[in-house]
Amino acid sequence: MIKLFITTSIVALLFSCNNKEAHKNNVSETKKEIIVSNEKIVSLNGAITEVLADLGYENNLVGVDVTSTYPSSVKEKAKDLGHVRSLSIESLLALKPTKVFATDKDITPEQISQLENAGISVEIIKQDYSIDGTKNLIKSVASTLNNTNYETLDNKIDTDLKKLKLIPTKPKVLFIYARGAGNLMVAGKNTPMEKIISIAGGENAITEFEDFKPLTPEAVVKSNPDYILMFDSGLKSIGGIDGVLKIEGIAPTNAGKNKKIIAMDGQLLCGFGPRVGEAAVQLNQLLQK
Repeated sequence: MIKLFITTSIVALLFSCNNKEAHKNNVSETKKEIIVSNEKIVSLNGAITEVLADLGYENNLVGVDVTSTYPSSVKEKAKDLGHVRSLSIESLLALKPTKVFATDKDITPEQISQLENAGISVEIIKQDYSIDGTKNLIKSVASTLNNTNYETLDNKIDTDLKKLKLIPTKPKVLFIYARGAGNLMVAGKNTPMEKIISIAGGENAITEFEDFKPLTPEAVVKSNPDYILMFDSGLKSIGGIDGVLKIEGIAPTNAGKNKKIIAMDGQLLCGFGPRVGEAAVQLNQLLQK
């Protein structure tokens, strides 16, 4: 439970979107129409929210969680219910939804029972941090709404992934999660960060442990990453690139010596929603600079 809390807490944060314009040009290819539906939907997962919006159900969203940062217009239309770990069932019920979407990592059995007892349909979607897992999530969301247009989203992912370029020597990438210089953690195996790094053509610098653990100078030096990867909000919280280079253990690494610091939008990077191909390509390009 502790590991799950750490993982979901890191993924489930508000992130500013720095790739909006690029995606805006692609939305017209995937979102063909606005669906006219009587459903009042609450989404408790950012990837699911993106799927719903791309399928045409954005206007049906009445409530979303903290990770639902894309498209930005969602927060203008739907109530922000905050983090799923502190979710107020009363606030959710007040929205009178007909359907609640969440992944198997986002909601407890007790909360599910409360919602079902109130006559609300609860759709629990399995989320696997992979390309096939993302496609399955898209299909599952669409199927519960009897929507058959999801293949357009799958095709977009495939089209994006074709833009990936082979990196002959896989660079080692260390993901650092930061909320100020006093709160630093690194991503180990079986994390969304490890998965997206691999898809983009790199390899995770940490192989000794799973999930997230506090950063130690010894571990950083030992891993000797070629690149440091962060959320753009995290980089800002520690004072930019200069702040990263002041972290004990970073300076002697290849990444530190060459100032190879990459920052990306958090939900784009690790959300594993319809933009997963975009995220992989963006990271792939940055790993070649």
